[in-house]
Amino acid sequence: MKKHLLTLVALLLFSTLAWAQKLSPLGTWTNEDGKAKFEIYKCGDKLCGKIVTLREPLRNGKPKMDDNNPDKKLRNRPLEGMVFMKGFAYDSEHKWDNGTIYDPESGKTYSCYMKMTGKNTMEVKGYIGISLIGRTQNWTRVD
Repeated sequence: MKKHLLTLVALLLFSTLAWAQKLSPLGTWTNEDGKAKFEIYKCGDKLCGKIVTLREPLRNGKPKMDDNNPDKKLRNRPLEGMVFMKGFAYDSEHKWDNGTIYDPESGKTYSCYMKMTGKNTMEVKGYIGISLIGRTQNWTRVD
């Protein structure tokens, strides 16, 4: 009887770990308005994100640049390929926290967390100060 109980507990633990691994943010995502695709990837022991493609990659026949960056030296970098999310560490309950997200449309950087809400859905929230106040987007996995 004890052997069967131990086997059942081990099986449940293994299946829970396997399910948790499926809820990983690693991969390619798009936001609600579909303006871009983003890749979430490992960068050291943290997670980062970069812009992979833009729906409209050109402005006046040239690649879109980081025109709104407050650092004038960075305004000539292209948006495609740009790392805009950094420093995410696993927190709990399929949530990665303590990261930052840069918004190239405003040129501002916000504190941010990512939380998996399903295998192919994720809540991304940028905020200033406390996470109760901020802007949330729901991202969908595309790859």
